[in-house]
Amino acid sequence: MDQEKIGKFIAKLRKEKNMTQEQLAEKIGVTDKSISRWENGKTMPDISMLSILANELNCTIQELLNGRKMTKEELLDLRETINNLVEYESNQQIKKDKKFNKYNMIGVITLVLAVFNNEFGYLDYVFAPNMVELVQGALYGISICANMISLYNRSHNISACKRKKELIRKLNKN
Repeated sequence: MDQEKIGKFIAKLRKEKNMTQEQLAEKIGVTDKSISRWENGKTMPDISMLSILANELNCTIQELLNGRKMTKEELLDLRETINNLVEYESNQQIKKDKKFNKYNMIGVITLVLAVFNNEFGYLDYVFAPNMVELVQGALYGISICANMISLYNRSHNISACKRKKELIRKLNKN
């Protein structure tokens, strides 16, 4: 892959849409410095960003990676590559779901422990009286943090899933 060619292609497509680097960055959730580095050929977009970037620039992932518009025949030849990439992204989604479930379980378990202590006072038997409130507060804090992380991860994954489904829909049209 020719990073400079890809960068020039990204810049060309962005300019065709009359967008600034900052506007594109805001739409796809990166910094304008990242866009600048991509366009200058210094770095490449992360693989997880390729479908999002291609969607925003109205091109395919293959066109992005080749740094040029491609014919329909060329795109059909690359269908297997597309399917492999989508499968890879699906596997990444499974990993993200496991991460979501882990944080969610931590949040639920710590919340249950804190609520049960309110009802039954079992921490009084384990900790000194002045430590019980600290531990209970820590349980609530961990619960809130874990559940917030879980919610953030879930909402981020939902938007990524929508983009992937849109990509698959476009591929099936070809």
